[in-house]
Amino acid sequence: MNAHLPPGHPPVPTPRIGVLLLNLGTPDGTDYWSVRRYLSEFLSDPRVINTPQLVWQPILQGVILSIRPQKSGANYAKIWDKEHNDSPLRVITKRQVAALQQRLADHPEIMVEYGMRYGNPSTAAALERLQKAGCQRILLAPLYPQYSATTTATANDKAFDALRTMRWQPAVRTLPPYFETEEHIAALARSLTEGLAGLDFEPDVVLTSYHGMPETYLKAGDPYHCQCYKTTRLLAEHLGWKRERLMVTFQSRFGPTKWLQPYTDQTLKSLPGKGIKKVAVMAPAFSVDCIETLEEISIGGREEFEHAGGEKFAYLPCLNDSEPGIDMLEALVRHELSGWI
Repeated sequence: MNAHLPPGHPPVPTPRIGVLLLNLGTPDGTDYWSVRRYLSEFLSDPRVINTPQLVWQPILQGVILSIRPQKSGANYAKIWDKEHNDSPLRVITKRQVAALQQRLADHPEIMVEYGMRYGNPSTAAALERLQKAGCQRILLAPLYPQYSATTTATANDKAFDALRTMRWQPAVRTLPPYFETEEHIAALARSLTEGLAGLDFEPDVVLTSYHGMPETYLKAGDPYHCQCYKTTRLLAEHLGWKRERLMVTFQSRFGPTKWLQPYTDQTLKSLPGKGIKKVAVMAPAFSVDCIETLEEISIGGREEFEHAGGEKFAYLPCLNDSEPGIDMLEALVRHELSGWI
């Protein structure tokens, strides 16, 4: 292409197609200031906390960020990847990128990158890398199976904010929610089946624990709640299980307001008293294991369940960069790139 340019013209990269995997984010370290910077960005997002900023920011920057970073930093330290000195979320996401790039090797024009809504590498930085590499078409792929304004929408918001600053914008597509796709349900079913086969006990019930959100968001029209229940229903049908063997719960509530129920932590505390003493938990709202799964569920949930009299507990990992997980990602991406490749 550059051979036909007039003398002195800057090099023009070969046109490429970008695939940008988008996830929530993570602090750069477990120390106070790293966690504070991350939490400040996260909790300042009006998609996440829709309290008016004039009211919310003094509370956030004052009381909350004076106390919460120490507690969150200690929790991150429990699950920090010592080998890579990094967050498991970032380590696993890098492996997803490498695996997906390899799966798409039959289309050398495709470049796979990743960006975080909060923290590093930022979505803007990832888009800039793709554009400089010649990507004139980019698929934004928020890795949230179920749609929520607090996840999918804000990830796309951040990408479009970056696109607004570009003189030469690429053509853009966004990956739709994939909570009910055959590929996602099949991947969850295979992951669950293989996970249970590796246990030394048969769970009385399997919890499908989804990230929570304030109940007011549901009433405002957010479809997340319904999509979570549908994912679990379709998973049970795919496996041929009775509905009661899979239980939907919601985790990670924050603040005094009422969130989606039933709550995961309260459910785990109550089950032993009902004679349910062997439990497995999976997290179908998360594409990659992170603090909400590795610390809150695998560590904290186990402690709550066993303290209440539970006897056997297992956390089953997210799809991550497993074979069924990458099978699903490849299928979704190839479908969304149709007409471009």
